[in-house]
Amino acid sequence: MTDPLAPTPGARNNSASLRRALGILIGLGDDTEGRGRTLTELAAQQGLSRSTALRLLQPLVDARFVQVLPSGAYRLGWRNAQLGQVFLAGNDPHRDARDVLRDLSESTHETVHLVTADFPRVVYVDKVDSPLPVRMASRVGSTQSAYCTSVGKAMLAHADAAVVDAVIAAGLAPRTGNTITDGDALRAELARTRARGWAIDDVENEAGVRCVAAPVFDATGAATHAISVSAPEERLPAERVPRVVPLVTAAARTVSQRWGGRG
Repeated sequence: MTDPLAPTPGARNNSASLRRALGILIGLGDDTEGRGRTLTELAAQQGLSRSTALRLLQPLVDARFVQVLPSGAYRLGWRNAQLGQVFLAGNDPHRDARDVLRDLSESTHETVHLVTADFPRVVYVDKVDSPLPVRMASRVGSTQSAYCTSVGKAMLAHADAAVVDAVIAAGLAPRTGNTITDGDALRAELARTRARGWAIDDVENEAGVRCVAAPVFDATGAATHAISVSAPEERLPAERVPRVVPLVTAAARTVSQRWGGRG
């Protein structure tokens, strides 16, 4: 997959400074603990000099996209939350799926995710936590690799061959002992997933976690999203998977129908 911040060949107004500033902003999005990043860290992360990084940071600070902590470190500012809320408020499809996710979580007593594709990764766009004490550490806005997640495989199973090839070319690093790291083996798994209509992360992405997912189709017939049930493997052993599958596929079918896709 191409870098979303890389300039488009032949396009006009490919502002290098803007792309570098956006790279800094996106990099700060990895600071999930809110401790901030020093100027030296940000410059090294983006391959910039300290003076260039400081020059790019100042407009972001002025516009409140970046906040300077008392320590001198930088972290995301409140403006990002403002824009995020506007995005979520106007994103009807995700809001329309909320009751389905909630019902699925209530029926399984496990954590449910709604995920969209940004291959070679997937993005978690909504989540309903399990009511049980041990919950998934995922968060809305976080990303994971597509090849080793049930949601990723659910969508990849209906993607063009070129997309699958690009995901494989991006790397199939082992996440656990169960991760599929061979391209042909992944293609075979995607064929099985497409045939049965659901996907499984059989403790392939995170040790001790098993997930089952089904694709959500939009009005064009594309599998743009997926819904999953995720749980510690002791609560979702292999023998329980057949009982969860119909619930997940029914939820995905309901959302597909609401979005004008095939049910």
